Amino acid sequence: MLKKALLLSLFLLLNGCSFYNLEALGEVDKVQVVSKNASVSQYRAYFVRTQLKRIKNDQKYLYFYNKKKKDLAILLHKKNYYILHSLFHPEASKITIRAHKKTHYSAIEKVLQKRGYDLSSPEDAGARSFVALRRYKGIKTLLVEVKDYSALQIKYQKAIKSYNAASIQHIKTKLPHPLISGYYDRYYKRAKSDKAQAQLKIIAKKLQLDSPEEIQSNKDVKAALAQEIPEESDIDETEEEAEEMMEEEAPKVSALSFTYYAKKASYDELDSYLAESTTKESLSFNQFRQLERRHATLKEEKLLHEGSLEELISAYKVTKKPSYKKRILEQMKEVQK
Repeated sequence: MLKKALLLSLFLLLNGCSFYNLEALGEVDKVQVVSKNASVSQYRAYFVRTQLKRIKNDQKYLYFYNKKKKDLAILLHKKNYYILHSLFHPEASKITIRAHKKTHYSAIEKVLQKRGYDLSSPEDAGARSFVALRRYKGIKTLLVEVKDYSALQIKYQKAIKSYNAASIQHIKTKLPHPLISGYYDRYYKRAKSDKAQAQLKIIAKKLQLDSPEEIQSNKDVKAALAQEIPEESDIDETEEEAEEMMEEEAPKVSALSFTYYAKKASYDELDSYLAESTTKESLSFNQFRQLERRHATLKEEKLLHEGSLEELISAYKVTKKPSYKKRILEQMKEVQK
């Protein structure tokens, strides 16, 4: 009987039925802890997006950071309220600010500043974020995922500041380059002794990060190659149009070679690398497309190994790939056991 019920549930899920929407309503608009250890904490939230209003410059969410509480939070605008959800402390009560049509965003920002929260970004809090439109159990939501690397960032900053590579040799978790490259560059330039520079180079190797000299050398090589690029009239128009369609983000320093990202980089590393605005500029059209294809492959592998049942079902509805269906059945059997 249980087996039949599970199979019926699977059939309804694969065919887009949302018979548990009422249950899902109690699970959205909440921040949940996905994983937590001494180095990295991951948080996830699904916010009902049909209720969201614009806050500033067509943005429907903004990040704020409280240095004293070490808390990254997200601000949303719903109906007559502005709501600040803590991302680093899911158990904390949300801050709700009542507003009306004549209420300006600047007034809301001042209220939050009095509470210790300043307009910020995940990177300022030692974190990386991922935001996307998703359906959660049939409900249209805004998915917000945040990885808090601040504890790991502090460990590396202490090692860099003290020129002591031994203190981080045991660390296995990888730290995204945008969260440490600028700090590393500052102290590398200050290092006067050969011993200090040697220690920083060991740390750079651990981080898989190029030294400022290597970065400058790469820039010089790219500048020399740029002189050999044909005139604009000779460039294929299709490639130009394809590149223009890609959205650009804030410039970040690229640290590793194309070969590494094409063959060895993990999904998270490649995902961060492709998100950098400097990546597209430093690669050829074919190289960029090659990395995009590998990114899609790694994303699928990660979903098959780590994805939840809901995520797998959503992916299967879109792609109809047998691999997703096989994994869904495997998870259903695990639930049955």
